[in-house]
Amino acid sequence: MSAVLAPRVEILPIGHGDIDQMLEVEQGVYPFPWTRGNFVDSIAAGYSSWGCRVAGQLVGYYVLMLALDEAHLLNLSVAERRQGMGFGARLLRHAMSGARRGGATTLLLEVRPSNGKALTLYRHFGFQQIGVRRAYYEAEMGREDALVLRHALTEDSA
Repeated sequence: MSAVLAPRVEILPIGHGDIDQMLEVEQGVYPFPWTRGNFVDSIAAGYSSWGCRVAGQLVGYYVLMLALDEAHLLNLSVAERRQGMGFGARLLRHAMSGARRGGATTLLLEVRPSNGKALTLYRHFGFQQIGVRRAYYEAEMGREDALVLRHALTEDSA
């Protein structure tokens, strides 16, 4: 009898040395991805940046900004071929836990109304829409609104 070992999944801090891999994921999932400058600036600002690796390969990441008792999820991305496998949920749980440990009681984010996969994930975790930012995102034909979602962080919220 042989045992099949599942690849090791780790969520680890990411930094400047990971930007090329982050850009590869980002450019594969968004028509208007973050730029290298967006990632450089976020890491330089000290935002909480974590990556999910499977057998050493980056499959997703998030960038979280903490300010007093509020956290803002700036980016959460999972490589297209790895979506639907639970990595987004794993990263979101990690972000929520980290935000709570950092003193946040609320987690905010913006999401495109057209991003059905992300909306499904956030709604599964109990995020509620609290607003709309008109013409927030670049789009193929002009601009697209952003839905502003909020989640109260409690010990049992993840």
